[in-house]
Amino acid sequence: GVTIAAIARGYLLTPMLLAPLLAAMYWLAVLCDRRTVRLYALVVTVALLTVNLFSDGMRDLSPVLTVIGPVFWMALPLVGGSLARLRGDYLEAVKSRAEHAERTREEEARLRVTEERMRIARELHDVVAHHLALANAQAGTAAHLSHSNPEQSRKILDDLTGTTSSALRELKATLGLLRQDDRPKGAGLEPAPGLARLPELIDSYRSAGLEVVIHQEGVRRPLTPGVDLTAYRLVQEALTNVAKHAPERAAHVSFTYADSRLLITVSNDGPATATTVNGTSGGFGLRGMRERAQSIGGDLRAGPRPEGGFEVATALPLQPSAIVEGESP
Repeated sequence: GVTIAAIARGYLLTPMLLAPLLAAMYWLAVLCDRRTVRLYALVVTVALLTVNLFSDGMRDLSPVLTVIGPVFWMALPLVGGSLARLRGDYLEAVKSRAEHAERTREEEARLRVTEERMRIARELHDVVAHHLALANAQAGTAAHLSHSNPEQSRKILDDLTGTTSSALRELKATLGLLRQDDRPKGAGLEPAPGLARLPELIDSYRSAGLEVVIHQEGVRRPLTPGVDLTAYRLVQEALTNVAKHAPERAAHVSFTYADSRLLITVSNDGPATATTVNGTSGGFGLRGMRERAQSIGGDLRAGPRPEGGFEVATALPLQPSAIVEGESP
């Protein structure tokens, strides 16, 4: 208002006279939104033009200078303030993106830790549950035969020793995954089990009194380490469930090598209990098997059979490669 009054009295437009107005317009451009800035800039510019046109001090100037002067002086603070505001917005956006990226990295790190814990939990469950169920069955069978067939009882107790030793080895290998960085060079872990160790697994169940029948269709093919381990663990867990819930029944294990899938079916003739259907009490039974299959692109279904008993069926991906001749797994 003071600036406009001074111009109306005949003072020329000079930086000194316009300094308060220029400062106000600059901070207006920095702090306010574009719509507000445009409105105030239009009002002030129109006011300056009006005063300029009717001011006695401006009559000697050409009409062009009378119009260009106010527009030029208004443009300077507006452009400078807008650039400062844009720079501030840019820096704020950069800071926000950096904070978001940091939060994302932390969330991804927590997710990786959780996934690793679940993987280790599944592996520990498979190792411990299998060997404990097998040891329990062997101990019970040995106690039952201790009087009627001492020789067979001693043989089962020898197998029980092998079962516990195998459990300790696998448990040590699994726990060793947690401290691989601390291991000296050249000190490797026991190789992860695969279908090559299936005969050993089947023999351990047979020694505990569970009848296991193996069937294979198609030509055996090599598997990737991940698929090989998954196939072994799924069969192991399924047979463990049979040994726990229907030990007096026979278990049937079927392998079918299709074009791109390995189909595995484990079934038994016993009744399907609620525990069998819902998974083990620890929460890593059927749910853990399904998660393990899905982690490599496979799928798994489990449920009672119409003719009686329970069935676990899974389809795992095969790696396209040369066919390897061999007998049943």
